[in-house]
Amino acid sequence: MLREEILTAATELLEDGGDERTVTLRAVARRAGITAPSIYPHFPGTVAIMLALAEQGFVELNAGIRSAIDTAGADPRHRLNAACRAYVGFADSHPERYRAMFDASDDPIGLADRTLGLLTTALAECVAAGRSTSTNPAADAALLWVGLHGLAHQRAVTTSYPWPTDIVARVTAPLSHLVVT
Repeated sequence: MLREEILTAATELLEDGGDERTVTLRAVARRAGITAPSIYPHFPGTVAIMLALAEQGFVELNAGIRSAIDTAGADPRHRLNAACRAYVGFADSHPERYRAMFDASDDPIGLADRTLGLLTTALAECVAAGRSTSTNPAADAALLWVGLHGLAHQRAVTTSYPWPTDIVARVTAPLSHLVVT
């Protein structure tokens, strides 16, 4: 239970402070209403807290993508587009957490394997239904992920730019080789 309170406090600090430098042991302890030494049985230091936040972030991101896919209907193209909107939507809603998810680990790709798997499956379903001309869904899903990640980053740092409302679809369609109908 205390572990979750520590992570909640760290998440709040990250989202309120706008940067992972605000997540210190003393600040987390103060926010959680505990003493700093009581963190050590759960986390050896700030790096471990940030890694746990990254892991938790990917779990939440993947749950959001899965939910978007499940509620998008039967058309695989709609399901892929929903997954992509959910990915960028998570980054838009949690820009500091999103950035920290990739900064917290020496292997952020390892943490994102499930995310990439969801995109790969959604794209492979498009191929199977004749809705994409991709000949390598795994490679194209990786390219799509890079495109979504770049878009998410740019939207976070260029907040005043008037992004087109259909920008996610404009990124998704060519990178996924979606068939225009």
